[in-house]
Amino acid sequence: MTSEWLLVLTRDATASSSNFSVARSFLRHGAHHFLSAMYTELTMTASPSINATVVLVHGAWADASSWRSVISLLQKQGVSVVAVQNPTSSLLADVEATHHALNQIDGPVVLAGHSWGGTVITEAGDDPKVKALVFVAAFAPNVGQSTGDQVAAHPAPPGLGEVSTDRSGSYMMSVNGWINAVAPDLPEQDARVLAATQPPLGAGTFADKVSKAAWANRRNWYVISTEDRAVSVELQRELAKKLNARTTELKASHMSLLSQPAAVASAILDAVSEVSVA
Repeated sequence: MTSEWLLVLTRDATASSSNFSVARSFLRHGAHHFLSAMYTELTMTASPSINATVVLVHGAWADASSWRSVISLLQKQGVSVVAVQNPTSSLLADVEATHHALNQIDGPVVLAGHSWGGTVITEAGDDPKVKALVFVAAFAPNVGQSTGDQVAAHPAPPGLGEVSTDRSGSYMMSVNGWINAVAPDLPEQDARVLAATQPPLGAGTFADKVSKAAWANRRNWYVISTEDRAVSVELQRELAKKLNARTTELKASHMSLLSQPAAVASAILDAVSEVSVA
């Protein structure tokens, strides 16, 4: 068995075609997750007439490679994908980087943001090419509101206690924060790599207020991480309701795009199918 659902479930072992390997996966991960992943793979089929491009915007303390597993799955479905490399120095800088990517594309766009990337797509998504927005454990401020305002409206998740300033005054997430709060459902070494490759977050970034709310007049999708220890789960559910979003709940950490990429890709493909035309 070499389908994507089996590879996702047994990413820490070599996939085998034997029945023993399948049974071992079933016992290790549980019937619910096994069957859920099978369903995701079987239903994750894009429209045969795709003409939409997916643009992916990463979160704070991350880079475009955080989307790598999702990118691979989307490309296998014949979807054109662009991952924005944001500087995470300010909202303006990240919006400009996203606009640069959008300006290179002809045709409809599905714009997806993870975490802080949700704030970026809220502002940058006010582009006529953008037909749908996908929020993955992401912020979605109102006009005149900042990410920090949304964070402050709910009890602080454990991950925030692992943030400190570096010698230049920018913010960084501790290694412990990555392992135990941001990505606890990834292998520890993977979380350590994420910690080692993180860029600094500009000191005033989370205080930057949005001037546009693209989600107000677009079709929205929201992927909630129910085990999130970096962004309030209550906030995520509140935002999904406010956006009238088509919603998926995953038993995943904040890094669902790496721990459950097939499910995240499936939500994005659902948006692609709706905005693509023959």
